[in-house]
Amino acid sequence: MLHLLMCSPYYSDLNSLLLMLHSEDDLILLQDGVLGALEGSRTLNLLLASPATVWVLAEDVKARGLIRQIATEITPVDYLGFITLTEKHQQQMTW
Repeated sequence: MLHLLMCSPYYSDLNSLLLMLHSEDDLILLQDGVLGALEGSRTLNLLLASPATVWVLAEDVKARGLIRQIATEITPVDYLGFITLTEKHQQQMTW
């Protein structure tokens, strides 16, 4: 399943999201969801401990001026990569 975190992790049900993640899942952080990839944040540690592969949309990071603050453990993806992830997963869930 592809999980899309589109709002700030501080305003989402992060605990439920984390419970739903499996090893075959991908999670992409979009819009204000990119705040979850901030270096040193509690949310980042929780996401990295999850079994899913975590991505961050590079364009949204750039739009928020956070390029140098995003953890290097999170892989940036462009819109083409985002499309590839949506093609990979028939099921998607937006958070």
